[in-house]
Amino acid sequence: MNVRRSLLFITYSEELEDGEPMFASSNCRPVKALNYEPAGHAFHSAALKFHGYYDDEETDTDEQSVLSDDRNQTYMPSSDFYSTKGKKKSGSGDKQQDHYALLGLGHLRFLATEEQIRRSYRETALKYHPDKQAAILLAEETDALKNAKKEEIENHFKSIQEAYEILMDPTKRRIYDSTDEFDDEIPTECAPQDFFKVFGPAFLRNARWSVNQPAPSLGEDKTVMEEVDGFYNFWYTFKSWREFPHADEFELEQAESRDHKRWMERQNSKLREKAKKEEYTRIRALVDSAYKRDPRIIRRKEEEKVEKKRKKEAKFLARKLQEEEAAKAAEEERLRKEEEDKRVAEAALIQKKQKEKDKKLLRKERNRLRALCSSSVSLFSQKYFGRRRRELMHVSRDRAASSFV
Repeated sequence: MNVRRSLLFITYSEELEDGEPMFASSNCRPVKALNYEPAGHAFHSAALKFHGYYDDEETDTDEQSVLSDDRNQTYMPSSDFYSTKGKKKSGSGDKQQDHYALLGLGHLRFLATEEQIRRSYRETALKYHPDKQAAILLAEETDALKNAKKEEIENHFKSIQEAYEILMDPTKRRIYDSTDEFDDEIPTECAPQDFFKVFGPAFLRNARWSVNQPAPSLGEDKTVMEEVDGFYNFWYTFKSWREFPHADEFELEQAESRDHKRWMERQNSKLREKAKKEEYTRIRALVDSAYKRDPRIIRRKEEEKVEKKRKKEAKFLARKLQEEEAAKAAEEERLRKEEEDKRVAEAALIQKKQKEKDKKLLRKERNRLRALCSSSVSLFSQKYFGRRRRELMHVSRDRAASSFV
């Protein structure tokens, strides 16, 4: 079976008047919303304005961020959702009270222990309790002066209690100590003899921010170099616990919504991160300035320079001596080779002469032998043939004589 689906359209009544908001739905006639209240961002804005958080002059002049209708109802547009209304005003003139001075610990300040704070608070609260100040109120003549003095006493006692609560809370005390008056100045110039007088207090002041305690001291001119190197290694890897609640941070209490609050938190985080980087840059500048002017480091650098120069000269002399020895060895080798070649040549010459002499002697002996052999053969032939001839002659004579007979 085919199911027929119909489209429902939003319709508008002819009774609508221009400029009047209406609520409409797909299945009913539009209904006029004559009495309506702000919601969402507009509600928060109206509530803050009602409680006096927005100045009338500011809302009247800022036409782009505040819209009003004829019923005096104020709305905050979405384009100004991330406005700067949540920023603290740096020029408000509110001066931060000195919590340590209120408790009588102005001479100790961040060095005060919890036990000292607790004991000082008991003494100060007992001394400035409103019940203990009744005699001061009785000394005043008029009720107006008494009321003013009473209010002053109560405010002072409340300030003492507030100081105690902040200083006993580790997180709040850290924030307060971070914003307490502090000399951030970095020494840049000093005479060599005044180095320890100038930079010693500077490192001592900044040591309060170190996470790792106790921080090593700058030492003196006769401090061994191992401790000096340890000091600079500590400060070059310095870790600070200092907080940076900027004067222009956003107040989360003034957030118009949860998203606005998150945006404020991200902005505050960026500001704190930037201030943290600036703090580490400041500490690094202090350490670099001290390292550059430290007479111990300068003296060691000079010694290292002299030692380096000495080693360089020694290396040069050793290389030169090595080259001379190599040249001498090469010359000796050349002379030895020449002597050996000469000796070999002389031996070859002697051998050649001896060979020629032996050849001559052999030739002479051969000739002598040949002559000897030749004379021996001729003598032998002469003797042999002479005897034979004589024998033949005798035979012939005998034959002749026999024939004659």
